[in-house]
Amino acid sequence: QVQLVESGGGLVQAGSSLRLSCAASGRVSSTYAMRWFRQAPGKEREFVAAITWSGGNTDYGDSVKGRFTISRDNAKTTVYLQMDSLKSEDTAVYYCHTEITGVHYWGQGTQVTVSS
Repeated sequence: QVQLVESGGGLVQAGSSLRLSCAASGRVSSTYAMRWFRQAPGKEREFVAAITWSGGNTDYGDSVKGRFTISRDNAKTTVYLQMDSLKSEDTAVYYCHTEITGVHYWGQGTQVTVSS
């Protein structure tokens, strides 16, 4: 079992920054990638960013490239999402995710609201 707990969401103005955190616990291994997704009201869940736990390779969704940065602290088994130059269209619930041998684990989500 893996538990994922997100934090750091909030209400900010357009152009501001936020940093989300995802604390992983339980059966966490250095071989598993970690991802961020988001879901806005009335829309499908959207891929935001991914990072390999040990290698540090990253990938981003097209809508956030150049503005968001994913990183990890293996000592604390925590993944971060630094969000800069926020736009109103970034408003969504942000979820942390990992997949282990075919089992998907999700956090409870953290709300990010960007006012224009």
